Amino acid sequence: VRIGAGLGGPMSASGVMVDSLRTRSLLPLTEPYSALGYAYIGTAPGASIQASLLDVTGSFAVVDWVVVELRSATAPYPVVASRPALIRRDGEVIDLDGDAYVNFPSMASGNYRISMRHRNHLGVMTNAAFSLGFIPLRADFRTGAVYGTSPQTSVGGVQCLWPGDCAADGTIRYVGAGNDRDPILSAIGGSTPTATVSNVYNTLDVNMDGVIRYVGAGNDRDPILTTVGGTVPTATRVQQVP
Repeated sequence: VRIGAGLGGPMSASGVMVDSLRTRSLLPLTEPYSALGYAYIGTAPGASIQASLLDVTGSFAVVDWVVVELRSATAPYPVVASRPALIRRDGEVIDLDGDAYVNFPSMASGNYRISMRHRNHLGVMTNAAFSLGFIPLRADFRTGAVYGTSPQTSVGGVQCLWPGDCAADGTIRYVGAGNDRDPILSAIGGSTPTATVSNVYNTLDVNMDGVIRYVGAGNDRDPILTTVGGTVPTATRVQQVP
């Protein structure tokens, strides 16, 4: 399957994502999701890429790792296969060997819904099943129908995954128990909000610039408030993937 998507955290006003994690040499060569507790179906944990993939610059540069899932075509849409992949600045999702499509070689041809996850964004799923086979079909979350109510946000005119799920629990909270804001303050020391933690690959780095900030330009707290609505801090944003 050929996939197009946008991540709200690193998306710029021009409609192209920034690749700060790559330019700062912070992107890992081994998929990060197993260490975060994600259990793949049909794929062994610890998949890795060649370092040369991260040498590509421009709009084809890698932004980060993602997870692509094949799901049943019928409710409740359980995951039947999943594997790690990479997303580029231009929004194209590529396989770990650099191919322009994500391949599920052990799966039979058939009808599947497609979902995509990111380590600090809310996941998305197609609103319909795709008839997948040997020839890759295209599923574009930036322009196509996506499952659920307000499943994405528009950034730079591009439909993007909601940023700010630092706890990776499927719900973005600004205040209250289990919120995604307090861990950012704790990470920078808890008492000096202007402090920062630099050169990190971390789920608390919501805008994915390699720096954890609580206040100031490019901070990681404001996107969380924007995601929950911007005016009612007690509001929450729930992932629409079943």
